[in-house]
Amino acid sequence: MTVRRYALVALVAFAAALAAVLVARTWLAPAPRVESEVHALLHQRLTLDATQEQRIHALEAAFATRREALEAEMRADNERLAAAIEGEHGYGPKVAEAVDRSHHVMGQLQKETLQHIFAMRGVLRPDQAAQFDAAIVKALTQPAQTIR
Repeated sequence: MTVRRYALVALVAFAAALAAVLVARTWLAPAPRVESEVHALLHQRLTLDATQEQRIHALEAAFATRREALEAEMRADNERLAAAIEGEHGYGPKVAEAVDRSHHVMGQLQKETLQHIFAMRGVLRPDQAAQFDAAIVKALTQPAQTIR
């Protein structure tokens, strides 16, 4: 086999492995979102008054719209990354640019998620905020689940 064939086989194997990881992480075992755990705490374990419920519902609705927009950007970034990989067949400038862009959007989603969490915390009484803080810390520090 020539060096080109080995390189092509390696590239195909890499792409197949990457696709398998993406499929597994996306469809087989998605990690629970921190927001889901926060939502359960807010609506099941904390006793919110009607005003708190209304304010938190408004915050959640606004953030859901923004999160969907950022997730759509991330999907578009993945398509650009796939096209760059297909075009360059290696870690070239277009692949690097696509990776950097996707990291920017992921970082923006993380920042806006934290802003949303702190906005909801601002609606809570001090006793509720203490429980909320503990739940956030627990959600962010629990070990990642592995696929078996």
